[in-house]
Amino acid sequence: MSGTRDEGLPKGRVLALDVGSVRIGAAVTDPLRVIAQGIAVWPVNDGKEGWLKKFEACLAEYDPVLVLIGMPTRTSGSAGPEGERIAALVAGLRESYPDRTFETWDERYTTVIAQRALLEGDVSRRERRGKVDKVAAALILQSWLEHRRP
Repeated sequence: MSGTRDEGLPKGRVLALDVGSVRIGAAVTDPLRVIAQGIAVWPVNDGKEGWLKKFEACLAEYDPVLVLIGMPTRTSGSAGPEGERIAALVAGLRESYPDRTFETWDERYTTVIAQRALLEGDVSRRERRGKVDKVAAALILQSWLEHRRP
């Protein structure tokens, strides 16, 4: 893909995760990496292996060339305790899945934007809770896609 910022990254989908303390939102690109779409919300504390089984199912189904994980960043640009937690998670994922590529991406304000979008769409409070995390993951991924366009 000459002329784009995607040089060096093989063709294929990108999977993004918005990792919270209660739920994890997941989003994936189309194969041409034009559009991000929210695909799932997983509870963090879901049984013995929790969300990792669902994550592995996504790896098998979509075979992403990159897994992008939202990095909580303070408005000052520093990482705080949540950023350290995510950095440790990413290090663990890299160790557990050495054949996969992982990157982090600034997720500032994505949950707030997702909440507002769902409110404007007149989505009920109960439905918002089940959707906000995958919408936030899609926003993280779409931001990454737009940054990589020439």
